Amino acid sequence: MVRAGLTTERVVEAAADLADEVGFENVTVSALARNFGVKDASMYSHVKSVQDLRSRIALRAAGEMIDRIATAVAGRAGKDALVAFADAYRAYALERPGRYRATHMQLDPGLVPESTARRTAEVTYGMLRWYGLSEPDLTDAVRLLRSTFHGYCHLESIGGFGAPRDVQASWERALDALHIALEHWPRAEEDDRA
Repeated sequence: MVRAGLTTERVVEAAADLADEVGFENVTVSALARNFGVKDASMYSHVKSVQDLRSRIALRAAGEMIDRIATAVAGRAGKDALVAFADAYRAYALERPGRYRATHMQLDPGLVPESTARRTAEVTYGMLRWYGLSEPDLTDAVRLLRSTFHGYCHLESIGGFGAPRDVQASWERALDALHIALEHWPRAEEDDRA
């Protein structure tokens, strides 16, 4: 029998909150059941396994994150859009650490809603097209941005910046440098002629 008021949506939301509190890797069906004051078996009416639960957290987090980024970049272009995108990414990573960690989970492509994948691509590639990039440069630029943003956020979250320089000032300088790099991107067709 399903406990009154317990829905899959509520279970996944609580699991995402738990991930932010205790870390994504520490989210288990048992821990979630304890939070609801129910037996583990009650959770299996809503999720199939811990893998299913974590996948649902990852999908929720990916949707939340791209919604936040899309709102931030709306109506912006160029460096202004890049900074808005990056700041929204960083804020989500720092405010929602468990959910952010979930966004790096390798998911079966069949599980990812086409709408989430399409929106992520539209927002990200749309922001970068201002720089005049097309494939394969767009993919390369996305990889540069993602690795820079993720690396910075990860190091910041673990206290990895020990120098006395203000972390926000370094972040702003990194975004300045990325903007310059994108403005002067070496085009793939130029590489092919060399």
